[in-house]
Formats: sequence, C-alpha cells, structure tokens
Amino acid sequence: MRKAEHKPAEKVEFRHLWGQAKPADLNATAEAGPDALYEGIEPVLPLGLPFVRTAVREEWFDWPALPELLPVSFPGVKTSRDSFLVDVDLNRLRARIADYFDATLSHEEIARRYPGIMQTRGRFNAHAVRDELLNRGGPDEAGFIRFAYRPFDTRWLYWESDGGLLDRPRTDYRQHVFEGNTWLVTQQRPRREWSSPQVISHIGCIDLMDRSATSIPAWLREDDIGSGARRPNLTGTAQRYLDRLGLGAADLFHHVLATMHDPTYREANAGALRMEWPRIPLPGWPDGGADGAAAALSVSAARGRELAALLDPDTPVAGATQAPLRPEIAAIAVPATVGGRNMAEEDFPVTVGWGHYGQGDAVMPGQGRAVERDYAPDERAAMGDALPFLGDTTFDIHLNGKAFWRNVPAVVWAYRLGGYQVLKKWLSYREREILGRPLRPEEVQHFSETARRIGAILLLTRSASPTSPLPTGS
Repeated sequence: MRKAEHKPAEKVEFRHLWGQAKPADLNATAEAGPDALYEGIEPVLPLGLPFVRTAVREEWFDWPALPELLPVSFPGVKTSRDSFLVDVDLNRLRARIADYFDATLSHEEIARRYPGIMQTRGRFNAHAVRDELLNRGGPDEAGFIRFAYRPFDTRWLYWESDGGLLDRPRTDYRQHVFEGNTWLVTQQRPRREWSSPQVISHIGCIDLMDRSATSIPAWLREDDIGSGARRPNLTGTAQRYLDRLGLGAADLFHHVLATMHDPTYREANAGALRMEWPRIPLPGWPDGGADGAAAALSVSAARGRELAALLDPDTPVAGATQAPLRPEIAAIAVPATVGGRNMAEEDFPVTVGWGHYGQGDAVMPGQGRAVERDYAPDERAAMGDALPFLGDTTFDIHLNGKAFWRNVPAVVWAYRLGGYQVLKKWLSYREREILGRPLRPEEVQHFSETARRIGAILLLTRSASPTSPLPTGS
C-alpha cells in the first residue's frame, strides 16, 4: 500500500493555561523556565493545524475516508416545528393535522389550539403556508411516516414534500427509504466528542446527532417510479475492491459499522475523528490483494451485523429483546415497584422530574431520580462475567415514587450515542408534563429493551471483539 505523503510540521510549544491555580503554583510558574512550562507537539497538518496533542494512528491517512467508500449521503430532516409535526402517538398527530387542514377553522383558531405552527419566523410565513396547503387540499395520508427522532426513539412525522410546512423535508432522501434498506447515521465534524454511528431503517432527523446528522444508506433506489430496483451505495473503487475479494456491499457496510464501534479504533484516532470524516481500515485496499483479506473483512462484517440489529430499535434480537433472554441481559432494567409487587397501570406516570420545557417548546432534561447502589447478590450471580464491562455499581431508575427499573448498570446508564445520554434523553420526553399521559406498557418495556440492547452492545464491543477489527497494518 502506498503511503500518503504529507510534510512534517514545525515543532510547536504548547501548554494549557486554564484552570484554578494556587498562589504557590503561580510563583513556581513565574520562576520556571520554558522547558518546564511547555511540551512540544507537532501539529498534524492534514487535519487543519490542530495546536493540541491529537490522537491519530500513523496509518490514518492511508485509509479511505467514508465518502470514498459510501459516496451518497443525506442530511437529516429538519421540521423546525417538531411540537406540531412530530408525535409519539399517531392518533394524536392525525388529530392535529386534521385540524390544520380543516378549512372551517380560521388561522386564529388554529393559533389558539396550536400556537407554534402559526408563528411566522424567518422564511416561514405561517398564514401563507396554511393558505397554500388548504387550497391544495389534504392532508396527504401517505405523509404519516415513521421518524427516527433521537437514538432509540422512533416517532411519527407528518411529512410534506413541498408547501413549506417542513423547514427541510429532504425529498431526495425520502425516495431511498424503503423496506430492507439500512442506514448508518454519523457526521463529518462533531460539536463535541465524536460518537459512534447509529443504525436506522426509517427517515432520520437532523438532530439524531448533536450537530447535523448525516444518513448514509446501504442501498439506493434506481428510480422513483416504484419498480423496486436498487443498487449498492458504493464508489467504483469500493466495488472493484469487493469484487476482488468476492464479497458484497452489505459486507463492507457492516464492516464500516463494526470499525466505528470498536473502542480501540475510537481511542487511537480520537483527535482525527473530531476533525474530518472517519477513515476506515481495509485489508489490501484498494486492490484487495492481501492474504486473508476476505476472511478478515468477513469476520468484521459479521460483528457489524450483530451491532446493526442491536442498534436498530425496530429489529428484534434473540437473547437481547426476544426470549429466551441471556441471563446477564435479562437481569438488566427489570420493571419493579417499591413494595415488591409487579408494576401495574397506576405505576406508569413519569413524575420525578426527568424533563421540562425550556425556551419555546424545547424539552430539557432534568435531574430525575436515579439511585446508585451495589449489585444485589442475585444480580451478580445472573450477570457473572459481564459485570467487569458494565460498571462497578448499578442504578434503580425511577418513574415515580412507587415504580422503577431495577438494575441499570452504571455504564449502561451513562451510555451516550449521537452526543446524548440515551436512556436519560428518552425519559426526558416521557415526563407526564411533556408526554401528556402515563407511559403505556409497551413503552415501559421499550426502556427495558433499550437498556438491554445497550448492555449487549457494550459486551459485544468491549469483551467479545479483538483489540482491533482488522490487523493494525491493514
């Protein structure tokens, strides 16, 4: 493999100057020489002169960037009017949209019932948009679609391709959303720390990531006339590489997913991942001539398929969400009550402050009630060898004063995806003040299943995977 050529940078002296210092420390600093105050770094010029120490493997620039493999991607849908156009409950969404398209209801009456949708802001002229849509007639029954709103949080969206109701409907994106297609959600440059990708099967929100989520499909529809024809989302170079190995587009797609969830890959390249598209190690790239390349890629792709199933909340997973559950998974997030009885309908309201409205209709996370404790003996016995990978302590996560999910391991509770603490974010939207009702039994179960998916993801990536998805010299 030909090495990428880039000139070494000049040496730069660097020191963190923030933080609270004691007077004695300040005196010592004033008397110290430059060698004691600063450390030398060499900025990685291809990453744009980052004048801080940057974690990146030497081989990083020899690996293809994500768009060099999977070239077509789409930014997520932006409604700018989530509180009206998005809902957990389809019937509630249908009722709002029916009112909006009811010509007997004046703009003033719609504004009284649903203030957010009738506020003119920026390019959105609320009255003009509604007038245009009323003249067209509606609503469009095909516009009620499933919407990947936040990690592990799929809702309903009323989608219009034109008319201005959505800020960014992404018509070009929607035509490639079809049954059997899988999408990887990532970003080119994160706002804060880089996040491993999500997997979705519905159209996705731009806020799936905490800064402009990008959705990358495994397949593209050949046309928009409903023929069902599809083609892989591959560059010509990637297709030739796979042909040489005798592998397919799905193998590469799932290898990419496995690589980006590998802890060693993330840690070794943390600096570069914050600054540009992820780059993916491939054995024998670009001609596929390395010994064992096909076998190595196949092993990684198999792990990626397991991860894809766990990351997609609509995909059942035997042992994690479908019985019989693995013992270490079944012990996670068990619905329980303070009195020890089974959880019942009266226990379902979420009322301990997990979420509240902030500015406008934005939902902000609250403190809630998470009780940290040691594992109980029966939990330790059930979880066995999984415990070292899930944290030294566990939490009981309360819905209210009577009901809780028992045994949410510390690492599962803290798990972040897309910049969000997944379980806490989900709960913030389900506070009764926000949701407008108690949880339903299937929603209580969804929380348990999401915690169990996270536990299985952590066990797969931390304990069952090798230190790298491919040999380090790939």
